[in-house]
Amino acid sequence: MSKTVTILNLPFINTTNQQFLLALTQRIQQKQNTFIVTANPEIAVYAYDHPQFRQLITSADYITPDGIGIIKASQIIKQPLKERITGFDTLVSLLELANQHQLKIYLLGAQKAVLQKAVVNIQKKYPHLKIVGAHDGYFTDEKAISTEIKATQPDIVAVALGYPKQEQFIARNRQLAPAVWIGVGGSFDVLSGSVKRAPQVFQKLNLEWLYRFLSHPSRLSRFKNLPRFIYLVKHNHDK
Repeated sequence: MSKTVTILNLPFINTTNQQFLLALTQRIQQKQNTFIVTANPEIAVYAYDHPQFRQLITSADYITPDGIGIIKASQIIKQPLKERITGFDTLVSLLELANQHQLKIYLLGAQKAVLQKAVVNIQKKYPHLKIVGAHDGYFTDEKAISTEIKATQPDIVAVALGYPKQEQFIARNRQLAPAVWIGVGGSFDVLSGSVKRAPQVFQKLNLEWLYRFLSHPSRLSRFKNLPRFIYLVKHNHDK
């Protein structure tokens, strides 16, 4: 797990989903504090434009290539990454692991109704894991949340506040529990059933972004960073 590929000054792990889960399993067993950033091109561009945020996420233990754009960028610089490792897939793997070993999980983020549905669905599908706390993403004071995390000592903390808030929250609070702390973006929307994940055919063709756009055309503004991301990758690599 020491091998990385640097894209826009971010060291992405170069491994498979299976190997990554094995490493996380060992870290959970050893109660090693772990900070995971799941970075897509949008986050990479934001980090490029905001050095303070880039410094924050490079302090993470792992930055995973979440998005086909990151994989394409690694091919452009002729250092191809082995596999796309998304926040959603990693979260599902962690939920399965928690179910097998009766681990404790804390969930933070999304709208209240979405979070409640996600909790119900998670408990139904993974009856042996323990959700020791869940709080929606609409709060002004995080003290109560921090206090609850410290008191419950979860093994996994999934934070769905969107970037940069989720990474900033983790950086501020990760020492409260020797857990796997992971930013998972809109994953609770999918787990709640309020947003459908792309069908397998889209996933296999690495076209989840296209499915999301076709389902929600209002997301077009979020894709505007992709051409700039590719330009920055080429420009910085050619220097």
